[in-house]
Amino acid sequence: MNITAFQALACPLDGDPLQRHDSAWRCAAGHSFDIARQGYTYLLPVQKKRSLDPGDSKEMVAARQRFLDAGFYQPIAAAVNQAVLANLPPAAMASCLDAGCGEGYYLRQLATASNGRALALLGLDISKWAVLSAAKQDKRPNWVVGSNANLPVQTGTLDRVLCLFGFPVYAEFARVLKPGGQLLMVDAGSDHLRELREIIYPALKPKRTAEVTIPAGFTELPTETVRYSLELTSPEQIADLLAMTPHLYRANAEGRAKAAGLTALIVTVDVRLARLGRIF
Repeated sequence: MNITAFQALACPLDGDPLQRHDSAWRCAAGHSFDIARQGYTYLLPVQKKRSLDPGDSKEMVAARQRFLDAGFYQPIAAAVNQAVLANLPPAAMASCLDAGCGEGYYLRQLATASNGRALALLGLDISKWAVLSAAKQDKRPNWVVGSNANLPVQTGTLDRVLCLFGFPVYAEFARVLKPGGQLLMVDAGSDHLRELREIIYPALKPKRTAEVTIPAGFTELPTETVRYSLELTSPEQIADLLAMTPHLYRANAEGRAKAAGLTALIVTVDVRLARLGRIF
């Protein structure tokens, strides 16, 4: 089988390697983490949590799944897949973490695009609802509830790390990547969903053009822009898009009401795919 579960997990309490024993992962110190019947593992210690139920809610996860499964962001997934698979070490198994995997859409797309390439996949999210949804849909990757700030991954074991519309923790990403591995990030461009934002906000804030600083341990690789128009043809599609973005909470009640009154909308998708290489 060309798609397998990434195995080089680390204990979130002491950093020691985890070994799988039947339906649990255990480290040498005796810390044990059960594998849920749905196929995921909870590796987020209570002392590392900032709330009882961190991350996206069950409703947000469901909205994201409906929106992404409709194919609206497939061009983004295609660009990510191409970048992930380019220049991988020949023949050997390659490993990839999606840090902030949500309900697993991008890893599923990558698995489909692998074209027989052997990949060991790991999806991680701080939302148990997201990871639960991902595990139900595809049993091949390893799915874990965890935090980017304390990745339960052994040092220097990954060829690729994805952080797509997520929260990068560069020191942790540098730690888990192999020398020569790559970090791929997707972030919103200045025009991303502009038409929707113009409706829900009284005015748009000018986008800051901060000087780009390359994080320690990385070197900058070529970036690309994915830009296209997206036609939404129902109130439900518009509601799902809003629900999967931070704009749902940033907009005031009047702005959300305006969005709820829409029956169709054409929006611009404008995202930047950045790549950073782990320095040897």
